[in-house]
Amino acid sequence: MERPTDNYECKKTIMAVHDAMDVLNGKWTISIVAALCFNKKRYSDLLKDVKGISGKMLSRELKDMELNKLVKRTVLGTQPITVTYELTEYGLKLREVINDLATWGLEHRKEIMGNKDLVRESSSELVSL
Repeated sequence: MERPTDNYECKKTIMAVHDAMDVLNGKWTISIVAALCFNKKRYSDLLKDVKGISGKMLSRELKDMELNKLVKRTVLGTQPITVTYELTEYGLKLREVINDLATWGLEHRKEIMGNKDLVRESSSELVSL
């Protein structure tokens, strides 16, 4: 990405970042998107994958993500009823962002902690594009 060269471009870039952060602002949103980058999941699977989130908070985050057209909720007519969640085509555009964020996080961990083995082990878990 090129660096903004004038004040207008800088302000435009900052506004776009604020817009993105308004959608991805929750403590859990990015983790939920990352979990759904791999495949669609049931509510209970998301609750297990996103460590530390409560059921009430997961429900709220998923509703917000549906409103922002990031997640599609599908109710299957099985007994008992099964509900699955998956990223929409629009939500899948975040895959590259999630992958870049994960890569940066691993590099940051290496920079701060100097633990090369930890970085090597974690890099195999990145979202493949």
